[in-house]
Amino acid sequence: MSEIFRWCFIGCGTLARIVAKQLNGSGRHQITSVYGRRIDAARTFCEEFGGEAYESAEEAISADDVDGVYIVTPHRSHYEYAKLAINLGKPVLCEKPFTINLPQAKEVIELAHEKNVYIAEAMWTWFSPVGNQIKKWLDNGEFGTVEECTVDCRTNACKYAARVSDPATGGGAVLDMGVYAIYYLYKLFGAPESIECRGDVHDGIDWSEEILFKYPDGRSFKALSSIDDEGFTPALELRGSRASIHVPELHYAGHAEFIGSDGKKVSFTGDGSYLNEFDIVSSEMRSGLKESNYVNHQDTLCVAGLLDECRKQLGLKYDFE
Repeated sequence: MSEIFRWCFIGCGTLARIVAKQLNGSGRHQITSVYGRRIDAARTFCEEFGGEAYESAEEAISADDVDGVYIVTPHRSHYEYAKLAINLGKPVLCEKPFTINLPQAKEVIELAHEKNVYIAEAMWTWFSPVGNQIKKWLDNGEFGTVEECTVDCRTNACKYAARVSDPATGGGAVLDMGVYAIYYLYKLFGAPESIECRGDVHDGIDWSEEILFKYPDGRSFKALSSIDDEGFTPALELRGSRASIHVPELHYAGHAEFIGSDGKKVSFTGDGSYLNEFDIVSSEMRSGLKESNYVNHQDTLCVAGLLDECRKQLGLKYDFE
């Protein structure tokens, strides 16, 4: 990348800080404007990571020194800020889940098409080398016929940020951790013929679920998610007729190794940080693309529909929907 890419951050919470540290250390990206619900928090963020704090999201997005907008707010407000940025003509990288539900996702993407503005969902797993290498191995037949696959995203995410368990912001397991597992199965095997979802719902959110993807050939694959479980590490377990693989920390994995039925091991190592995502997206924005080659609009819409179906089967609807 010949020039530093300049970002507007909408949101300055826990994830924003993690990403900002990586971007600033790259020498390829710069944070130039910041908006947060509290101006004092935005100013504190800017003191540490750079940029100018603005009183309104519109001012931050419209700033002259902004090449792209990164939306990293609680789930509920993605829809609002994505539409604002698109209407202001600025390309957008929007954190997962893209929106609260499929109708919102459709509206945002249709608006982006209408305004001819780039937007992509920040599903970092599928901008990363490891996730895409596993997909390549699968497509090349390295695993043979896949007999079992479980994507386990059980963890204690509640200690990460208060929003994770807050129904007012769209908290809960399926939108926070389940989205990783659902995306993984979808990217590996395509859209299922049907799904079954059962889980634990109380206090206005889902705390855990088991999701079964069912395919026309009779195979089914499992996704697990939770936000209040200790002792689990997110992982992919896949067993095929020719090889098997175990990938710990699957959504940010930096290494993967499969073991063939003949005992042969094949390894791959790649950067699991957020930089892949930001390098790719900024390059796509600059090249004039309107959607990503890595996480395209069809991916986003299909996964949004699967998330909706999970919540429908769980009987979970937020008060603000």
